[in-house]
Amino acid sequence: MFRLIPRETKFFDLFAELSNNLTEGALLLRNILENPVDLIQQVDRMQAIEHKGDLATHAIITKLNQSFITPFDREDIHRLASSLDDVLDFVNAAATRLVMYKIYEPPKAAVELAAVIVLQSEELARGVSLLEKNGPVMKHCEEINRLEHQADLMTQNALARLFENERDPIQLIKIKELYEVLEFATDKAEDAANVLEAVVLKSA
Repeated sequence: MFRLIPRETKFFDLFAELSNNLTEGALLLRNILENPVDLIQQVDRMQAIEHKGDLATHAIITKLNQSFITPFDREDIHRLASSLDDVLDFVNAAATRLVMYKIYEPPKAAVELAAVIVLQSEELARGVSLLEKNGPVMKHCEEINRLEHQADLMTQNALARLFENERDPIQLIKIKELYEVLEFATDKAEDAANVLEAVVLKSA
């Protein structure tokens, strides 16, 4: 069928790059927490991934400013790019905390929270990949929201155990902040899912 107005597909390619980069960062974070060796080198890798994400986000915003026709609402394009970048920012922040605070033996709960972020990132990548095809994006949004609720409960339990068992106040502050940064990443993933959901509902 002939299109009077050509459809701009470059946005979908850029979002795929950004979401796949987020998944790469989330997987690296989980691996770092599971096996925190060569921390400085691993965190350097993470920061390279985060920088790559910043470039992809900037490319989306630049493309948005240059485009007259967009595949969906301009504000939602900006919000989706920013929210995906926010997740990666907190993933990077969690990794850098390990070096800053010399956390050489991360608690099991931190690994478990990072595993949730990996699952959320993978769901975001799947949801983003379905936007162009008008696929079943909503089920991925619902799963991301479920995972965020799970992460909230995990964080609450981890903090309760931390305050009950940790006697070193400095170590308590360090681990508490690590948990909070990881939880913020899950919150930002939910924010991105909410943007995806808004895009789908507006185009329904």
